Amino acid sequence: MRYIILYTTIDNLNIGKKIVKKLLEERLIACANIFKITSYYWWNNKIEKGREYGIFLKTTKEKYKVIEKKIKELHPYEVPCLLELNINRGYKKYLDWLAKEVRE
Repeated sequence: MRYIILYTTIDNLNIGKKIVKKLLEERLIACANIFKITSYYWWNNKIEKGREYGIFLKTTKEKYKVIEKKIKELHPYEVPCLLELNINRGYKKYLDWLAKEVRE
């Protein structure tokens, strides 16, 4: 089994929590971490700064496409950040737990 962490950002904590809850309820992720960040980025030819929340979504590679579809449906951004980070190694008992929690 291949494990991944998906990373996304959002400016509204309540919407972020709703997205995480939906993904958990549908067993698409085993766990999520939400944390405050300050983002700097290009938008419409100028540099922007904003307060956002970063979200790590822990899951398996097989769930990526469904999660991407859900993020596009639920996320308010025109172009939401969604990045896949491959997990090359991890504590076996944790990875076993992760796999069990994202069952079909």
